[in-house]
Amino acid sequence: MQVIDKTPRARALLGQVSDMDLRLLRVFKAVVECGGLSAAELELNIGTSTVSRHVKDLETRLGLNLCRRGRAGFALTPEGQRVYDETLRMLAAVDGFRAGVDDIHQRMSGALPVAMFDKTASNPQAHIQTAIAAFCAQAPDVKLELHVRSIQAIERGVMDGSIAVGIIPSHRSSASLRYDPLFGETMYLYCGQGHPLFAAQRDSMDWKSLRQRNDFAGLGYHSPNMELAHGQRLQRGATAFEQEAIATLILSGRFLGFLPDHYADAFVQRGLMRALNPKVLRYRCDFVSVLRRSPAPSRAAMAFHECLLSAHPAGG
Repeated sequence: MQVIDKTPRARALLGQVSDMDLRLLRVFKAVVECGGLSAAELELNIGTSTVSRHVKDLETRLGLNLCRRGRAGFALTPEGQRVYDETLRMLAAVDGFRAGVDDIHQRMSGALPVAMFDKTASNPQAHIQTAIAAFCAQAPDVKLELHVRSIQAIERGVMDGSIAVGIIPSHRSSASLRYDPLFGETMYLYCGQGHPLFAAQRDSMDWKSLRQRNDFAGLGYHSPNMELAHGQRLQRGATAFEQEAIATLILSGRFLGFLPDHYADAFVQRGLMRALNPKVLRYRCDFVSVLRRSPAPSRAAMAFHECLLSAHPAGG
């Protein structure tokens, strides 16, 4: 006798990905990155109710609860975080396909996401603005997207294709990425007004005495700052994750930390900071342009990269 299995079978809710699915995913991406439905309204140029409906449609399409919204604020569910991560990969692949077709037709269009490390605009050795002007003249149909992110976020983005070109401090190399030198900056050790060393003799500090202190504020991720701290065996009394945070800790008068001289100069001029023994307590940080090796960067990415190299002929 034939036995008929009546157990319900799971079915793929999404099926084929349509243009509407891509639109819903782009709306969802904007909501996540803007931090909520209302905040995404301006970015998407559609009403909040429409944004909400699109997110609900995507949840229905996927059979998942992607986010919590209400009086407590906006927050992704664990499933929503995974869908967001996959959305970034899918949209990067779609944009990469579009860029590849443009390459075949010898044209440049679409969006070009570029990301750079923070506090570079005030560096007199950085001519990123010159590169941008040259690129926009060369590729007027490309929509440039400029982000400021951490070193690790930029490297991951270049690897997964969500970022076309990165500008980061050189700190370690990956075989899957290409690095070309651009410019440099000098990092000095600063203390803030109110710190016991602020009024001390300018050259009284050296590396040995710095090792014996517990008020050093350093970056909490792999970077030239962290490499120096480990190499010099500095004890971290506070941890920061942006240059702005390092500056704030220094300004508190409780911590010492390294900052780019061009960024700290405004605080120095106002008498809020001073460099400690700048002839000794210093290090150089070199910035590079980052591209992925495979798959090959798009024509627009290569064009922007070449504009960066042309704007920095000395390579730092």
